[in-house]
Parts: sequence; structure tokens; C-alpha cells
Amino acid sequence: MNGGWSENEDLVRELLALPSTAERVVCPPALYLAQVAELIRESDISLGAQNIDWHDAGAFTGEISAGMVRDVGGTHVIIGHSERRALFGEGLSQCLEKTKAAIAEGLTPIFCVGETKAERDSGNTRRVISTQLVDVIETVPLDRMIIAYEPVWAIGTGDVATPEQAEEVHRHIREQVGKKDRGAALTMRILYGGSVNAENAAGLFERADIDGALVGGASLKAKVFSAICCAAADK
Repeated sequence: MNGGWSENEDLVRELLALPSTAERVVCPPALYLAQVAELIRESDISLGAQNIDWHDAGAFTGEISAGMVRDVGGTHVIIGHSERRALFGEGLSQCLEKTKAAIAEGLTPIFCVGETKAERDSGNTRRVISTQLVDVIETVPLDRMIIAYEPVWAIGTGDVATPEQAEEVHRHIREQVGKKDRGAALTMRILYGGSVNAENAAGLFERADIDGALVGGASLKAKVFSAICCAAADK
């Protein structure tokens, strides 16, 4: 819940002036999707939403559908972000229905998984990740989605998983996907999200199973975000 009309324009125009060969997707608040869509219309930057409802339409005041996102030019949507799960009670079944709705409308879901500090400290990281993924892996076409690993303990805290810690979980995710669809496992983008910045991005992207980043606070600063994109392009 950041930005405003003038702030969005300043940020996007600055970002457009800093070209990158990395694939870039920006996900503004829903109220500004149409504004940002127009700003990036002739660029190579794609547009995504931060959330959707799983219904096509109806009496769901305040919600937006996958079709609405597509209608204003969106191509991606973040699903199951840890803040949605923790603050708004979104569970596994809701995340699955949202993923199905996104794919049905031609959007690419960026499906988030991640463990809390307590879950990591108790040695349950793999079990938690597998539980969060199992319904999606068994239900939706895996070649049409992106998975983002966002350790809850690293989001907005300044802490970041070491490249080794992140790679271990990314490899586990790819193995779980591969049990269902080996082809999708080989080509799927798996992103790391958790206090990614210009200083730590290159080290993360050195790892074979880390294909990019789901960037939080650093995305609000065009030069920092572009530095992360450049690190991705270099690797």
C-alpha cells in the first residue's frame, strides 16, 4: 500500500530511463493499475496486480477479478503473499482458487510460499513449503506459473537468507514440481523474495536455481530496483 498518482509517475518514468535486459514486472496497488499500464504501454515492462479475488464477477464489494486485471493490460498477479496469508487469513484453498482463476484469464500467477522463523528454527521449512505447494502442483498447469520463495522471517526485516539457504529451498521447490512435471521444473522461474537489495542480489543470482527476485521495499527506489535488474541480467 505505497504510492500515489504523482509518485507512481515519477517512479515509473525514472525506471523507464534506466533500461535493463532483465524481464521486469511492476505490481502497483489495484487503484493505479490503469495509470501504470498507460505509463509502460510502449516499454518492455509488464504489469501485474498484487492480489485478485477468485470469482469472475458478482457482489464482492472491494474485490477485483482476474478479468479486470487483464482488461487494463495486466499480465501477472501475485498470489498468496505472506502478508495476505498472515494479515487477511488467506488459506491454501483460497490461494489455489485464485491461481486457477488467474490462469483461466490468461494471467501468470506469481505464487508465493515461505516459512516463519519458528518453522525454520524447528527444522520444518521443507514440510511447510511442500504443504503450501501440493494443491497447486496437483491441480494447475505448472508451465504457466512462477513460484516465489519468500521466507517470512526475511520480509522487510533487513535479514536475508544466505544464497546457500535460498538455493536449498529453491532446489526443493524445483524437485517438488519435477515430481509432477519434469519439463515445467526445468523451465519454471523460481524467484527469491526477502529483503533483496542492490548489495545482495548478485550473490543470490549466482545460484543455479534462483531465477530472479520478488522485490519489496527496494522496488520503490528506481535506481536500486534497476541495479537488482542489472544483476539479474548479468547472470
